Amino acid sequence: MTALVMNVVDSSGWLEYLADADNAGFFAAAIEAPSQLVVPTLSIYEVFKRILQQRDKDAALQAAAAMEQGTVVELSTSLALMAADLSVAHSLPMANSIILATARLHGAVLWTQDADFDGLQDVQYVRCVRKAMP
Repeated sequence: MTALVMNVVDSSGWLEYLADADNAGFFAAAIEAPSQLVVPTLSIYEVFKRILQQRDKDAALQAAAAMEQGTVVELSTSLALMAADLSVAHSLPMANSIILATARLHGAVLWTQDADFDGLQDVQYVRCVRKAMP
């Protein structure tokens, strides 16, 4: 019997999916299988904040509720230390290293459109297709 492949979708992927933007389909399979979805609390923070800035609190709460359908993982000391190691090893910013550490800790594939993750092991990366603002 094959084990379920777990998934982590980074914040940019959640925002892309929730906005039904160009790369939404890339993230759909991972997001729409909540039994295989691991969600860092940091991602909930980032998505909630961005939607709150761009829309309103109700929309932000709906997004957070959708994210909570997966297995929510809080930042622990061991996860923070693992993230710091990954940050140094791959020159990642704090948030990205925490998201990657969460994926690695749970043996999950990380789904992203953040170029910081391009080429890393167990990462499914798609280039962001949004055009730069003038």
